[in-house]
Amino acid sequence: MLGLTGGLGIDLGTSNILVYARGRGIVLREPSVVALANDTGEVLAVGEEARQMLGRTPGNITANRPLQDGVIANFTVTHKMLRYLIDKIAGHRRWVRPVVVISMPCGATSVERRAVLEAALAAGAKKAVPLEEPMAAAIGAGLPVGSACGSMVVDVGGGTTDIAVISLGGVVISESLRQGGDKMDEVIARHLKRAYSLAIGERTAEEIKIAAGSAFPLPSEITMEVRGRDLVGGLPKTVKISSAEVREALAEPVLSIIERTKAVLEQTPPELAADIIERGVTLTGGGALLRGLDRLMAMHLEVPVTVADDPLSCVAVGTGKYLDAMRHLPRGRAIQEARGG
Repeated sequence: MLGLTGGLGIDLGTSNILVYARGRGIVLREPSVVALANDTGEVLAVGEEARQMLGRTPGNITANRPLQDGVIANFTVTHKMLRYLIDKIAGHRRWVRPVVVISMPCGATSVERRAVLEAALAAGAKKAVPLEEPMAAAIGAGLPVGSACGSMVVDVGGGTTDIAVISLGGVVISESLRQGGDKMDEVIARHLKRAYSLAIGERTAEEIKIAAGSAFPLPSEITMEVRGRDLVGGLPKTVKISSAEVREALAEPVLSIIERTKAVLEQTPPELAADIIERGVTLTGGGALLRGLDRLMAMHLEVPVTVADDPLSCVAVGTGKYLDAMRHLPRGRAIQEARGG
């Protein structure tokens, strides 16, 4: 089992939770889903096991996501989920209370931030330290933002997209858009409902996004079968859809992200804007894996856009590097140390 004396870094995402243990790297990666018994409130399953239950539970069990738009929607369930995960990591050493660095959207309100920290403390943390999500993503992506050069990161998560320009270990300008991968799933499900009178669940919508989703035309378009419930007859139904129509459905959230990124660039101080023209924009988060998103953003922004190595893990790795550095340095120095600045 893992000792927790070194502390934990937590990427508390709307879609997935990743936990980094000092000295061991990422030790847990699970969907942010909890299955509860309706009568007792007991946690029956967390993570992938609970995700498999979405849309399939009997009346006495509820499977849901306690985080919405990057913040806590259900404090009690979030607390139970964090406690379950910390117990799973700690094992027989559960009496050790870890220091936890936890990521938060840059647009979270003070009330939302306090709710996240209180949930971590209630789950058994000795101390909970907040870290802005784009800052954590930049650390995890290996950007040299401890230096005087400007770096720009766009973290496309499940519930939020965080956009930030960072320099000298601080966020110069940032924007948080409360939509991301979940919004993409939603518009895919809406398209199938409107075009084919087919009702599908969020798991199926996500599978379509992964299998056939794109932001830019593909060299060879993809066709796939989708199964759901016919809204007219009420019986199971199968339809064929193409990656081109999925791309058309995704245009709304994708263009919203690009327009918001463009707005941040337009407000960036000239010296930092010059750095970004040279160094480009870095995409992180699960949404960065959408085919062609980097190409479409580069075309609209007229600056280079690259996807970070392992974009899904950037925020968790960033919280972990900050955790490693904060033991012996104040916050500003810790941020620079974590980035190798």
